[in-house]
Amino acid sequence: MHGFPTVARRAVAQTWSVLALLALGSVAQAQGLPEPRNVVQLSARAQQEVVQDWLTVVLTTRHQAPEAGAVQQQLKQVLERALAHAKPRAAAAGLELSTGAFSVQPRYGRDSQVAGWQGSAELLLQGRDVAKVAALAGDTPGLAVSQMYFSLSREASQRLEAEVRQQAIAHFKVSAQQVARDFGFSGYVLREVSVSDGSTPPPVRPRFLMAAEAKADLASAPVPAEPGKGTVQVTVSGSVQLQ
Repeated sequence: MHGFPTVARRAVAQTWSVLALLALGSVAQAQGLPEPRNVVQLSARAQQEVVQDWLTVVLTTRHQAPEAGAVQQQLKQVLERALAHAKPRAAAAGLELSTGAFSVQPRYGRDSQVAGWQGSAELLLQGRDVAKVAALAGDTPGLAVSQMYFSLSREASQRLEAEVRQQAIAHFKVSAQQVARDFGFSGYVLREVSVSDGSTPPPVRPRFLMAAEAKADLASAPVPAEPGKGTVQVTVSGSVQLQ
């Protein structure tokens, strides 16, 4: 560094000092972990099957007309009447009610030209009380049941996932300890771990796809509904160092 200006020499010396400190810090961090010897990869899983407690019913109305505006207006009127009828009843029964998809699309003829317009509107009815959901679904005027499926409620899913997660972690610990003993070690140190959890998605099972003339027959008939089962599973995977 002979011939460097004094300021430049100081700057270079400070840079070297910073690099030395960073190097020492990296060494210290590396020394804080056991050396990567006798490392074993493990995975453990726990799962539990439970009856699905949440029913979702999709109510649909369809309409077609020569003009798009007429289709939209008709759907709007039917949906407003259905909401006026179902909203207070859903609130009294502790059910969830919301609008779903609303679409208006052109209808094409054989010559690929627009021959008219068609559209559909949905109303979603959800809740834990299967009997009340089914009864209101069959009693809502102007709409027909297009889909109906069961799933786990958010509360039930979270509660069950917590239980299954504890089971999976316990399985992982037992497995790690057993592997350590099988290899002649007294124990292990956990190096890294990951937890993945979730539930199987509910199958969408269409129950009714009816024409307009069939809606009157359903108006006073409760919809039959029987819950299925869902599975919640948790997987714990990671690596341990035997010692």
